[in-house]
Formats: sequence, structure tokens, C-alpha cells
Amino acid sequence: MFDFSWFPKYYSFFIDGAKMTVIVAALSVFFGVILGLVLALMRLSNIKPLRWFAVSYIEFIRGTPILAQIFLFYYGLPQLGINFPEISFIPFFPDLMAGVLALSFNSAAYVAETFRAGIQAIDKGQMEAARSLGMNQRTAMQHIILPQAIRNILPALGNEFIVVIKETSIVSIIGIHELMYNAETVRGNTFQGFTPILVAAVFYFLITFPLSKLLGIAERRMTASDRGK
Repeated sequence: MFDFSWFPKYYSFFIDGAKMTVIVAALSVFFGVILGLVLALMRLSNIKPLRWFAVSYIEFIRGTPILAQIFLFYYGLPQLGINFPEISFIPFFPDLMAGVLALSFNSAAYVAETFRAGIQAIDKGQMEAARSLGMNQRTAMQHIILPQAIRNILPALGNEFIVVIKETSIVSIIGIHELMYNAETVRGNTFQGFTPILVAAVFYFLITFPLSKLLGIAERRMTASDRGK
């Protein structure tokens, strides 16, 4: 049942898959945070069309399966005439970009709500004080509100990174050679149905567990710093 005799021959599959998993997750969270911040500001805007668009986008993304979203990007972009070129030193680049975009747009909906909560948690008096000093709303948001909000939501953004790392397993469905895709390849080559998946699960744990601990340490230090003020 627990036959790992194949592991010395195929361990590189898991290492390469883990690297691709981290790359996809990092890119997805990076673009997701940027888009999420824009969506959060749109949702808090006094301009109704912007606010309605942000609300509609967030509700649609959160209300549909991520697998459907991945297929929409993977099959939909070429039909819109958007084709990513092949790049020799980046294997499966078009598939990779479709997966990263799908995860980024999915992550953005959740990050937007995190940003919105962080911004609304800041005392409204700070915006009023900044405006009384002659700052316009944009400047006050950029230099006063957002730095405090980002500090407050850093743990949540870290948790989002961990969630996306686990969600990258679903992009294996479009052929991205991340950890789960390579685990399935090993399963097919070795005719072992259980142990390759178990090894993949261990690799996911080895990636996410240290990140969870680092986030816990950072959060405790931030809490201690706030108490010391």
C-alpha cells in the first residue's frame, strides 16, 4: 500500500511542480492585490457606475466556481483574439498566463473585500483631519488611510497567498505542470494510485506550513508594536 520505491526516480517531478506552484501563486497574488485594491477603491467610490461595477464583479466572481473561471480564460481569450505567444525559455507560457490571469481575477474579488474592510476600519476622523490640513481625498487616501489599512490587513493578504498556493492545484486541468499535474504524471508512470498524491500533499504542507508560521510571527510582532505605542 505504501510503496515509495518509485520516489528516487521521480522526486524531481515534485520539486519542479512545487517551483511552478509557488511561481503561479506569487504572480496570481501580486496581480490580485493590485486589481483588488482598485476594486476596493471603486466600491468605496461616490461614483455610482464604478461602485456598481465593482460590486457586480465581486459578487460574480465569488458566486461562480473557480474551475469555470479558469475555462473562461483558457477558452475565452483566444476567441476574443487574445493569444499569448510561445516563449522558448518559459514552458507552456500561454497556458501559464491563462491560469495566472484566472487565479488573479479570482483572488482580486476576495482581496478587494479585505481592502474595503481595512479601509473602513480606519477612523473617519483621520480623513477629516487630513482634509482640514488641505489634502484632497486622493492624497489623504494615498498617504494617510491606505498605509494604515495595508498594515492592518497584511496577515489577511498572507493568508490569501496560502489559499492561492492550494488553489493552484486546479490549474493542472489546463496542462500547467504544477505540483498536482506532476503528481498525476507520476501516478500514470508508476501505476501507484495513492502514494504520489500523498507525496504531493506533503509538498503542499512543506510550502504552506512555514508561511503560516511566519505570518503568525509577523502578526504577533505587529500586535506587540501596536500595544507599545
